[in-house]
Amino acid sequence: MRVFNCSSCDNRLYFENSVCVSCGAALGFWRDRSEIVVVGDDGSFVDPEGLIWFVCPNLDLSGCTWLTRFEGAPCSACELTRVRPADDDPTGLAQFPVAEAAKRHLLFELDRLGFGYVSRADDPDFGLCFDMLSSVGENVVIGHADGVITIDLAEGDDAHRAKVQAELAEPYRTMLGHLRHEVGHYMQSLHVTEGERLERSRELFGDETVSYQDAIDRHYSEGPPADWAERHISTYATMHPFEDFAESFAHTLHIHDTIDTARWNGLVAVDPDAFSVFGDLVAGVWMPLSTALNQINRSMGADDLYPFVIAPDVVAKLDFVDSLRRR
Repeated sequence: MRVFNCSSCDNRLYFENSVCVSCGAALGFWRDRSEIVVVGDDGSFVDPEGLIWFVCPNLDLSGCTWLTRFEGAPCSACELTRVRPADDDPTGLAQFPVAEAAKRHLLFELDRLGFGYVSRADDPDFGLCFDMLSSVGENVVIGHADGVITIDLAEGDDAHRAKVQAELAEPYRTMLGHLRHEVGHYMQSLHVTEGERLERSRELFGDETVSYQDAIDRHYSEGPPADWAERHISTYATMHPFEDFAESFAHTLHIHDTIDTARWNGLVAVDPDAFSVFGDLVAGVWMPLSTALNQINRSMGADDLYPFVIAPDVVAKLDFVDSLRRR
């Protein structure tokens, strides 16, 4: 994630800031220019072309600072949320901002990297949308189906997420990680459908037409193959070619975003976009950087930031995912 600056006092800003802590100016995120701008007392911003923008009405509900063209209308990020917790569900409403913040981070990243998508408004049958569901009164299964990404808001609670992570023996589990993985399923359904892309995808990940239910049953009864780390980024990726792709997509975003954040904060000097081959970025920048970050975490008595080993076969998968970007 990049670093921003207040246009009023030049103070450093971060992506979710709604107010500059230095000068007190109210702020809004202008998606069209990927900038944080100062807004007036009425929450409006006038762009250089004279168009008036307004801070999203969900600022108090979910912490959204994104600008919208029409006062009182949801911004382009919030309008992707199809379902949210009911007003009489205080637990779900308290968990909602965590999921929405992670979703906005994801959308910013997709914009920056050039992973195109279609909204539900533009494609009512297969466009992207999010059902942010409270599991207070029902069981919620995180997943993707025909553009609909379902999220269990309880995953925004640290204690709940840590409990599930321990039960499943997962090395990594975050709300942003869930969203990156599930949108990976959507990206595969959108961008890997025919021709050379589909053929190459099957060479790398396997035949996605094999029974998903049979794969689930086999995975949970037999576990991953003994040599899984030679060809997969995680044990979950071994379950089915769909999951292998989604895990690879998520890790491509993990790597891009962390390196970009490190660059904006002066930890690395290279521009990630200068690498035409993603595997070169992984080998030349990510592997030494992630090793250093892991050691820093250990110095604080914390778990590794990136508890994964990337084998050569996995690099080829990450390269394929990265090739789906619009350059």
